[in-house]
Amino acid sequence: MPLPVKLDHCVIHVSDWDRSNAFYSAVMGAELVKRPNGWAYRFGDNQLNLHGPGFKPAEVARLPVQPGNSDLCFEWKGPIKDAVEHLSRRKVAIELGPLERFGAKGAGTSVYFRDPDGSLLEFISYANPKA
Repeated sequence: MPLPVKLDHCVIHVSDWDRSNAFYSAVMGAELVKRPNGWAYRFGDNQLNLHGPGFKPAEVARLPVQPGNSDLCFEWKGPIKDAVEHLSRRKVAIELGPLERFGAKGAGTSVYFRDPDGSLLEFISYANPKA
């Protein structure tokens, strides 16, 4: 029997609140959540907690997350060509793709790009994997 576990949040580090807030809201569709000493980015019932300027994280991690060292995948709910067009309109360079990948729902098609700090981001689409 599976345990009653679901991913709630993960953490990334940003070096500039305004620049990252603009990118994650416009490019990624995040809801910006103001916290006492910074921000979080919410995607439905999942969240990216942020370490950044002026934020002192709890000293639990062995190696604190650094700007640009994250690798995150987001599901694009539609054909991957729509994700490519969205990134193009936002002037976000695609580093790789579209290409076939395997994600949480099985086979899909992905494109890779970077956030303003250089963290690797991926949109994966399970709709029309060959499109």
